Amino acid sequence: MAAQKPLTRVLGYAAAKSAIDNFTRWLAAELALKYGPHLRVNAIAPGFFIGEQNRALLLNDDNSLTARGQLIIDHTPLRRFGEPDELVGAAVWLASDAARFVTGIVVPVDGGFSAFGGI
Repeated sequence: MAAQKPLTRVLGYAAAKSAIDNFTRWLAAELALKYGPHLRVNAIAPGFFIGEQNRALLLNDDNSLTARGQLIIDHTPLRRFGEPDELVGAAVWLASDAARFVTGIVVPVDGGFSAFGGI
């Protein structure tokens, strides 16, 4: 989500994610033009999922939300963090024949975070 919306305190992370977004689109066009329509490039943009990298930032020791964790939940319309298995459907779809005319997209799986303006 850092690629779509500026997030505070993670400038380098956000810049890298934005680059991946752009690179996904560029690579999709480049490879399709050079190698034909059977090579597709897409990406999944996970919203906020609890992992070892961000656990202390989002959860207190008793698993209650930190101030930053609460702010994220307040800006996620589904009002929760994602579960890892919720990424599977998007991955299976993108890899399947159902998406054979899909290339160059980044699919947010984010509980609505990228669609929410907070107003």
